[in-house]
Amino acid sequence: MRHGGQILVQALRDNGVCRVFSVPGESFLAALDGLHDSGIANVVCRQEGGAAMMAEAAGKLTGRPGVAFVTRGPGATNASAGVHVARQDSTPMILFVGQIARGDTDREAFQEVDYRAMFAPLAKWVAQIDATDRIAEYVARAFHVAMSGRPGPVVLALPEDMLSGRSDAPDLPPARPALPHVAPDAVAAVAAALAGASRPLVVAGGSQWSQQAADDLGRFAAAWDLPVAVPFRRQDRMDNTLPHYVGDLGVGMNPALGAALREADVIVSLGSRLGDTLTGGYTLMDPARPHARVVMVHPDPDQLGVLWRADPGVVADPRRMVAALADLPAPAASWSAWRERLRASYEDWQQPRPTPGPLRLECVIDWLARNLPPDAIVTNGAGNYASFLHRYYRWRCYGTQLAPTSGSMGYGLPAAISASLARPDRMTVCLAGDGCLQMTVNELSTAAQYGATPIVIVANNGRYGTIRMHQERHYPGRVSGTDLFNPDFAALARAYGGHGELVERDADFAPAFERARLSGRLSVIELRLNPEALTPGATLTQTRDAALAAQA
Repeated sequence: MRHGGQILVQALRDNGVCRVFSVPGESFLAALDGLHDSGIANVVCRQEGGAAMMAEAAGKLTGRPGVAFVTRGPGATNASAGVHVARQDSTPMILFVGQIARGDTDREAFQEVDYRAMFAPLAKWVAQIDATDRIAEYVARAFHVAMSGRPGPVVLALPEDMLSGRSDAPDLPPARPALPHVAPDAVAAVAAALAGASRPLVVAGGSQWSQQAADDLGRFAAAWDLPVAVPFRRQDRMDNTLPHYVGDLGVGMNPALGAALREADVIVSLGSRLGDTLTGGYTLMDPARPHARVVMVHPDPDQLGVLWRADPGVVADPRRMVAALADLPAPAASWSAWRERLRASYEDWQQPRPTPGPLRLECVIDWLARNLPPDAIVTNGAGNYASFLHRYYRWRCYGTQLAPTSGSMGYGLPAAISASLARPDRMTVCLAGDGCLQMTVNELSTAAQYGATPIVIVANNGRYGTIRMHQERHYPGRVSGTDLFNPDFAALARAYGGHGELVERDADFAPAFERARLSGRLSVIELRLNPEALTPGATLTQTRDAALAAQA
């Protein structure tokens, strides 16, 4: 006879879980007891949103569900931020939530929440385990659902009396992925659609990818001489230095690439949903007035036909499809001029445009692109600072970009901690804005406690830059709610036993980064930026003056 916490933890072990993220609560004490001496590391975080984001980042890195434990009520509501990231980013994840005792249900007991109702729009599956005998069954299904079709988050509520109950129920085998297969006629149909194109564009995205798929995509693009773009924050799906990579479609995209999306007559989506961010809010592609033939390869049949009338639509693992396409002979058609034009535009877009001040973020990113090892993991959250990273950094290996396609602030630091713990042999760099970092800055304590050593680069311009940009465009000169008071970020790192430095000039960044690297500790490098440096393409004053001129 085992209590429910022991049964649950054994199910996690059977499914290959080696690390969980949590904020402890009295509602799941039996699970904490099960983790004791289990061999599964329990990384205790400072807030449930950070724990859920760390679990989501682990799912991104491994392709297996990241796991988090949080307590009922406030713990669950805090964790919902990470569940939303996992949903929109199609990341496998399992969130276990402590719950009130079953006998108190529907009495508005202390911290009671109906998790089925709360998480229904955020998770692939939400359930409550009401019988200790069925814990292994629910966990097995949770792993299957999180990884099948379009991956995503699962939420399981754990009533405390169920979890402390005892059972002799047997363990169950771990979840196994469905056998992969791509039908030859499906591969032929995709190839035929491409062969008939005048201006084809391949869009490689989604969460189901691998280094092998990135290599296969490079072979396929080279053999067929095809241009390949990627969706928002999926830039590590292909080596950006290859001549067939033409950039990313999303927030802050190269306008020339956006125009090419509008010009393309055949668009082959490998795993992407071709949503609003990628299409410029459906201005570059309109589902009601399609201008191009759309070929979609997606693991979830329910995604085919949601926005686009796919012709053909193929239910398949995009990794298998690109491997099969890479083995086909190239057609007689030639798209060299089209592909060369798009690549030239990408390379021009990569050239840093100067922003004001003695320390320029474009120079920092350009230095990182030239000096970080190819397998360095780079994380970020949301904010205008990230548009510099998207534009000027060059990803070369799969699994090196951890960023929220959902646009969630505060993500970069928890993701970097998770990456540093999972891949201690690789360099992890987090780029964060001053507002973005402060949403989860308390997780510096978690990093220090567990020996995570990310190098955190803080772009400090004293404001919520993205909101200020929109504010100046719509209500120029009427500043409200976007200025920030910031701590001494470098001193904060030192307070946690880490390495901290302030950089105020271009020439000082490289030496500061080297000192951070050599310290072997959690490090924070604060970049004191000119407040005028609003975006890669326009200063604050230019943005405001343009809006005023338009209103005149």
